[in-house]
Amino acid sequence: MEFVRNKTLEKLKYDLVRDNLIKYEDLEMAEQVAVAQNVNIGQVLISSGLIQEEKLLKFLESKLHIPYVNLDDYSLDKKCLSYINFNNAQKYKVIPLFEIEGILTVAMSDPLDLFAIDKIVEDAKCEIEPVISSEGAVLKKIEEYYNSGNSVGQIFIDETKPKYDWREILNNEDISSSLSDEHIQKLIRSILKQAIQDDIHELFFEHVPNGLSVTFKKDSQNVSTGEIPTILVSSFIAKLKTLANLDPTVSELPQLGKLSFKVDDMALIASISAFPTIHGERISIKIYKPPKTLKEIGIDDKKINIIQKSLSAPGIILVCGSGLCGKTHLIYSILNDISSDDKNVMTIESITKYNLEKVNQCELNEHIGFNLDKAMRFIEFQSPDILYFEGINTKEGLDYFTSLVFKNKTLITEFLAENIADLMKKLSLSDFSMFKSMLGCLIFIHNKESIEVFDKKALEKYFA
Repeated sequence: MEFVRNKTLEKLKYDLVRDNLIKYEDLEMAEQVAVAQNVNIGQVLISSGLIQEEKLLKFLESKLHIPYVNLDDYSLDKKCLSYINFNNAQKYKVIPLFEIEGILTVAMSDPLDLFAIDKIVEDAKCEIEPVISSEGAVLKKIEEYYNSGNSVGQIFIDETKPKYDWREILNNEDISSSLSDEHIQKLIRSILKQAIQDDIHELFFEHVPNGLSVTFKKDSQNVSTGEIPTILVSSFIAKLKTLANLDPTVSELPQLGKLSFKVDDMALIASISAFPTIHGERISIKIYKPPKTLKEIGIDDKKINIIQKSLSAPGIILVCGSGLCGKTHLIYSILNDISSDDKNVMTIESITKYNLEKVNQCELNEHIGFNLDKAMRFIEFQSPDILYFEGINTKEGLDYFTSLVFKNKTLITEFLAENIADLMKKLSLSDFSMFKSMLGCLIFIHNKESIEVFDKKALEKYFA
């Protein structure tokens, strides 16, 4: 086994003794422990309490005349991450900070590791200016900023290039090297990047003779964007499912998971649905962006007052519209606006689309038997004041959640309808009689520019 060394400390370790920072006997002991545990001597000195980490770093700064940087409160220029790949960042414990006039400043725990610096210069193709930071802080930043095998990784949008085509990644890579895990993740990021830039909410993958087609759904129309070659398909599907915490070995059963990733500074969540067909698995991805305020969506003060009044009284708030019109996004905006310590706000969802502060979000998990039926049996014990639940597929479920209104609960749910006439026709069925009578507010999304809000009095006229 190769002994782990910190070349900087190996060179300056006796200076620690000369400067009365540690005793010679302690240094000898630390060296023996470092060899036995296969760690570098600095880790032993710090963990054994022989010297404080910051004191050691300040010592190195004074001896080497290389600045010390505390990374805990430091924001990196994310565009510089492309200079050093994830594997080398971890291997050499180095992370890029910023680049000015062709000089890349990097934080290192071992700035005298000339081999590491040579490798970084070779990869980055520019001059390197090292600064000193603690090994733990560097590794923490690497974990925070880089993608690992268990995450999609960071996606960066170049505002100067508004038109992006994910197929560029195929043209720029040799197919044989593209089979590597790193390149498959890069391909996934490229497809998601184009979807984000094109403002796509839903995309899906289907098996075709030449591989896997990639289709974006825009304005209710399916738009083909290209095909992933056959040689990459199995690796692509397996990696995508692994990242979504799905079982890549199972293709005969439907599976539902989610991806969490960042685009610049925006945290996004995407639901992943894998569904078996006779041609192979069809995979659907729905991307959910952080909720805006109701005003940012375009709802005026009068309509917001109707919604807020409905939230303060028992009843049902129903959000309707066609597919992909933004029903869930609007509901999340409502939940985000009302989240407070005064109300117990809860959700029951198949997939949580955004982490909301002060909202108790519940994610169903069929794998362990936690389904909607089980949630219905136990949700009352949590005493929710406001409860959001996704569309109910059974009359029993619909009647149960409607009955919560009699227990002074405010419910929020969504319903698919192309227009008001379509909604009235669907709600005219006898199954919806009690549900309809409990409506306190109806929000109908015709399109992004047209959102109608009806209070209880207006609804009574509609359904008279």
